[in-house]
Amino acid sequence: MQRTFLSFAAISGFLSVCLGAFAAHGLKNQIPPESLAIWQTGVQYQMYHALALFGVSLLYPTSASKALKLAGLAFILGSFLFSGSLYALAIGAPKPFGMITPIGGLSFLVGWAALFAGALRR
Repeated sequence: MQRTFLSFAAISGFLSVCLGAFAAHGLKNQIPPESLAIWQTGVQYQMYHALALFGVSLLYPTSASKALKLAGLAFILGSFLFSGSLYALAIGAPKPFGMITPIGGLSFLVGWAALFAGALRR
């Protein structure tokens, strides 16, 4: 799992930098400022959770646990659902697509709670 978490952290961090730059240079004059703000929120949360996943990958060799595995998987799922849905909404996806965003946010919360639970058990 460590390699998986580290790989996803690296890919997610890379993509968040690319998508942030794309928004700043390519989308800036193409979408309204409100949509650009939605996009930037997706980029920020993707980067935060890429770093969190990197931390999980560093902890995994010394304290592999169900809680740590759940944290990593929840961060990955949350990034796809939360940030992905915000990117889609920013470029014009139908409004009902926004119902996915809170599921991604819940995944992030599950990840942080699982990380906390794992820390308590150490």
